[in-house]
Amino acid sequence: MRGRVKVSNVDKKGYLYALAAVVIWSGFILVSRLGGISALSHYDVIAIRYISCSAILLPIWWFKFPFKLLNIRLISASLVGGLAYALLAFKGFELAPASHAALLLPGLMPFFIIILSALIVGERIRLERWIGVFVISAGVGSLLWDKIGTGGSLSLGHWSLVGAAFCWGLFSVLIKRWNISPWQATVSLALVTCAIYLPIYLLFLPSKINVSNLSGLAGDILIQVFYQGVMATIIQMLLYVKAVAILGPSRVGTLMALVPLIAG
Repeated sequence: MRGRVKVSNVDKKGYLYALAAVVIWSGFILVSRLGGISALSHYDVIAIRYISCSAILLPIWWFKFPFKLLNIRLISASLVGGLAYALLAFKGFELAPASHAALLLPGLMPFFIIILSALIVGERIRLERWIGVFVISAGVGSLLWDKIGTGGSLSLGHWSLVGAAFCWGLFSVLIKRWNISPWQATVSLALVTCAIYLPIYLLFLPSKINVSNLSGLAGDILIQVFYQGVMATIIQMLLYVKAVAILGPSRVGTLMALVPLIAG
């Protein structure tokens, strides 16, 4: 029929991957905020995230599916989508309410992804997609304005979340631009970030984890290990990068607007 858009079987798989990633990401918002208001610091949560996922991925990469990790493109993408994103996002989760984080972080991702796709990849963005992103961004702005109130202002936590959304948008475009596979993106993001962050965390950053309170924090740590280390960093990443490879960053980025709805 005229006017009907045909969706190929490959595209259908891409949308399934993207929707599954969106569902996991929605849980990530809540679990990250839970970590932010727990006895753990956001530095602790980042360390737990990347230590746990690296412990799982390192032997698989080393013995089963090796590739050259010391690659400037993989390292650059990992620094943006791993270290910079994590530091900004978890700082935001610690300082801003979960409802604000659920609006700002995934709500601004489509905006940044489409802008950067046009600028870096040269992707031709259709008019209706620009209109959709404008509506999404306007909706995020109006809801956030309503929550903050006319007398309120954006805090460091809010600006950290804006920065995290930009970092993830740039990461999404770079993995498409450089044709980085889901496995390469997942492993490099975990191992590179862990290798850089862990020494800094152990030597210089404040931690609320010590021998005396380890048993009391066990529940909080296990929750973060399971969701941050397995679900959000490994499974969600594989799904997300696979979806980007099939659909492109702008289409996948637009679906991120579902996260505030699901998280809410």
